[in-house]
Amino acid sequence: MDIDAYLDRLGVARPAAPDLATLRHLQERHLAAVPFENLSSHLGEPVVLAEDALFTKIVHRRRGGFCYELNGLFAALLRALGYDASLHAAQVFRRDGTLGPPLDHAAIVVSLAEDWLVDVGFGRFSRHPLSLSAVDPQPDSEGEFLVLDAPHGDFDVLLDGEPQYRLERRPRPLADFIPMAWWQTTSPESHFTRSLTCSRPTSQGRVTLSGDRLIETVDGVRNEVHLPAPEAIRAAYRVYFGMTLPRLPVPPGGSPLTHGVPQPDTALA
Repeated sequence: MDIDAYLDRLGVARPAAPDLATLRHLQERHLAAVPFENLSSHLGEPVVLAEDALFTKIVHRRRGGFCYELNGLFAALLRALGYDASLHAAQVFRRDGTLGPPLDHAAIVVSLAEDWLVDVGFGRFSRHPLSLSAVDPQPDSEGEFLVLDAPHGDFDVLLDGEPQYRLERRPRPLADFIPMAWWQTTSPESHFTRSLTCSRPTSQGRVTLSGDRLIETVDGVRNEVHLPAPEAIRAAYRVYFGMTLPRLPVPPGGSPLTHGVPQPDTALA
């Protein structure tokens, strides 16, 4: 782990100690600097869940990724900085209230004086660590979060009263997520192969690029702009996400100027 290169990617100086204040700052900066994106599924790139491959993609190539990639590499950075950080699987709640498949999502638990949920790979989610022992709602700039006990010692995480995912208590190695990552990036039934998104929070809201649509939310006001040409799309990736793409991602059955994302403002792992 080249700690200094990773911290430079985040725009953060090497911290003095692995404490909660530093963890909050690292999570906030990671979300702002490294986008949630699923471009690899539409560029013909394999997703390799190995630390060196993820480091090359996210730090050297200055790309983003989805949950297994972002939280997988961020957990490695936290451990290199002295944190007790482990990956945990989660099942994402569907809109009908049922749970998705096991290992549908990967999040981080950091143990300090208490356990904290850290997640930089779920799209719209908490910008700061959430206490897993708190019984009261936890306010965040993205909304109000609540952690509830779930069966078998797991945790249900809610945002503004809506269940987001069920987090396992047991830790898992990154390799446990390889089969589900393969399914997410190759199956025609996965929303990652049926949609195209690149998104990150901003100081005033969120910016998302979905095909030829650039969506900016500023202080709760949503503005959508159609980008008329590939050159404009490439410029948007560069300006808003710091990514220089040699070619544009193409969704199945489409072109760089088509898209199929039902809710471009929300990116879920």
